[in-house]
Amino acid sequence: MSKFPKDFLWGGATSASQFEGGCLEDGRKLSHMDYIRRIEKPDKEKVFPINVTSAMFEDHKQHEQEYNFPFRRGVDFYHRYKEDIALLHEMGFKVFRMSIAWSRLFPTGLEEKPCPKGVQFYHNVFQECHKYGIEPLVTMIHYDIPVYLTETINGWESPKMIEYFTHYTKFLIDEYKDEVKYWITFNEINMIMNSSYLGGGMFVEKSDKPKETCIHQALHHQLIASALTVKYMHETAKQCLVGNMIARLQNYPYTCNPADVLATQQQNQFNYFPTDIQVKGAYPSSILNYYRRQNITIDWYPNYETILKEGTVDFASISYYHTSVISSDPDKAEPIGAFVRNLENPYNKITDWGWGIDPTGLRITLNDMHDRYDVPIFIVENGLGAHDEITEDHKIHDEYRIEYLRAHIQAIKDAIDDGCDVMGYTPWGCIDLVSCGDCQMTKRYGFVYVDADNEGNGTYQRYRKDSFYWYKKVIESNGEIL
Repeated sequence: MSKFPKDFLWGGATSASQFEGGCLEDGRKLSHMDYIRRIEKPDKEKVFPINVTSAMFEDHKQHEQEYNFPFRRGVDFYHRYKEDIALLHEMGFKVFRMSIAWSRLFPTGLEEKPCPKGVQFYHNVFQECHKYGIEPLVTMIHYDIPVYLTETINGWESPKMIEYFTHYTKFLIDEYKDEVKYWITFNEINMIMNSSYLGGGMFVEKSDKPKETCIHQALHHQLIASALTVKYMHETAKQCLVGNMIARLQNYPYTCNPADVLATQQQNQFNYFPTDIQVKGAYPSSILNYYRRQNITIDWYPNYETILKEGTVDFASISYYHTSVISSDPDKAEPIGAFVRNLENPYNKITDWGWGIDPTGLRITLNDMHDRYDVPIFIVENGLGAHDEITEDHKIHDEYRIEYLRAHIQAIKDAIDDGCDVMGYTPWGCIDLVSCGDCQMTKRYGFVYVDADNEGNGTYQRYRKDSFYWYKKVIESNGEIL
């Protein structure tokens, strides 16, 4: 039985928009995510506030003082970063995945020079991490773009975003390359195909292009911007490693009907293609054929083939939460690339939010990616969103989270025994943060409880959960004690 490598990167993950807060302090301006409001709804009613339309956006702007915008608050990492990083150190973290808020450095995205206080804040965070021997893993963009770019050029639909983004990322590399070794360009770059507002900061209904063409044109701009950033990193910061990231959507056939198997293969190809491009440096024939069949016409960026070939990443990273089943039956079929599906797998337990728990699927995913890419794989998000109860003496007994993580870490160990090159594991929301899908605090992921509710009420004090002490032992034993 293989063991975890001695240099395995144990840690946890957050994002600026969900964690940081301080949205209008020290020169920072609003991002497009700061206009996603919390919408209270009955349990199990499917309302996704992240799917903001242009009409909703205008309504949110008109009611800024009345509506609840939790991403603007986060959980106040901006003022509590020293306390939070000390907690990560107490658990024994080797790496801390975080993102940088573009609008904290370049408030509209158009500025030539960044806000000095924003620049210094991230220096302070990195220095605090290194004080404890923690390596930052920095995501350059975790969805959030300056809202000015959404309002003026419809976000990533515009090729101008490539220029603005690479100006921002080149600054990040030049400024922080001696403090940050590990980088990711885009968080879940395939999410733009599920939520064009969240992943692209754009309104497809305002485009003169058909919906699918608009989305894939925007994704093309992101892929070009990522490749140009990777090339610059390789040229100017050779000591750094840079990766891509997708939301890995492992799918199984609903039945052994060959038509279901084929439909599943097509769904998996669709999910993988951004990583195919970022690791291999070219569009796969499967996606080009999909474009042809769906009459999707891309305005290819000049010299795009060379840019993609010269901007391939050093490692592939994923979020992994659940798996789905795929049917070819027209009455059961769902849109290609959908993130959460309705068909249930009877072999999996289900979370409070309807996601199937499937640690074996993680082992399958890692083996599949190892065979497909032969580059190191970094699991940079995984975890259980759940209702946590806090006792009067501030204890949180989250055995269900321990059970979930234990099974997934065992699956990683099994995949390593299979021969997979896995470089690290950073469970999502290591300190409670605002969950993205429903824009809420109720759905908690962390090892550390934050005393805050969906409306922003609470002390924001931090309390260690039972899983905190469990994960500390996992890291101390390098995954031997689960």
